Amino acid sequence: MTVLPLRHTRRWIAASVLALTLVPLAACSSAQQELAQQEVEADPATDVVPEAGAVQEPTAAERAEFEAQMAKLNEVIGSMDRAELIGDSATKGPVDADVVLFKFSDFECPFCAIASADMKTFTENHEDDVLYVYKHFPLVSIHDEAMPAAKATWAAAQQDKFWIYHDGLFAYQDKLGEDYYVELAEQVGLDVERFNRDRNSSEAQAAIDKDVELARALELGGTPSFLMTNFSDSFMLPGGAPQELYDEAALRLQNALAN
Repeated sequence: MTVLPLRHTRRWIAASVLALTLVPLAACSSAQQELAQQEVEADPATDVVPEAGAVQEPTAAERAEFEAQMAKLNEVIGSMDRAELIGDSATKGPVDADVVLFKFSDFECPFCAIASADMKTFTENHEDDVLYVYKHFPLVSIHDEAMPAAKATWAAAQQDKFWIYHDGLFAYQDKLGEDYYVELAEQVGLDVERFNRDRNSSEAQAAIDKDVELARALELGGTPSFLMTNFSDSFMLPGGAPQELYDEAALRLQNALAN
C-alpha cells in the first residue's frame, strides 16, 4: 500500500480546514468530563456554539495541529490493510467500494444520534460507491451506558440485526439501560437468550476494545469522528458538516484513484 506524501493531500486538508471554519464542531469528548461531573449534560439544544455568522479563520497553530493529525491519520491507515481496518464491523454498501467512510461513535453521545440521521441520507445516496463502516468508540469516562449499549449492538450484529438495533438505540437515547436493551432485542426479533449471552461475552468486549484501540491510534478526540479513505489517501471530516462536503470528499477520493 502506498501512502501519498503529505504535499499531495493539501487539497484534502484545505477542504477540511474550510469545513472547520464553517461548521461548529458538535461532539462529545473526554474534555467534557469536568462538566459532566457538575451534572451539565452535553445537549445539542443547550451546548454553547458560535453565533450564526461568527466564522473565525483557523490560526496558524490550529492549521499546524490539523495537518499533524492528517499526517498521523495517513501513517496509521498506511500501516494496516483494508481487511484489518474493516474487520468484523457492521457495514452498509458494496464491500469492494474504492472509498470507505468510517464512523467512530458512542450510543450515548447526542451528537452521534444526530449524525446517524445524516449518515442514513449519505449512505442512501452512495449505496453503490461508498462502504460505510461503524466503529465503536464508547466514551466511558462521561457516558455510563456507552459500553453496555455498544455490547448490546455487537450482540445484535451476531444475529444480523445491527442496524435496526443501532437505530433503536439512537432513537430513544433517554431510555438507554438494561430494561431497554432487552425490550429492544425482543422488538427486533432477537433470540434474547443468545443476545444476553453474546453481549456479556469476552468476545463482545474484545471486539469493542479493538475499535477503541484503532480510535486511540488515530488520536481521535471525541465522537462522532469520521474518517474517509481510498487507502492511498485519507482524511478526517467534521461531524455536523454539510452533506455536500461528504459528497465532494467521496468524489475527489474516487477521482484520485482514476487519475
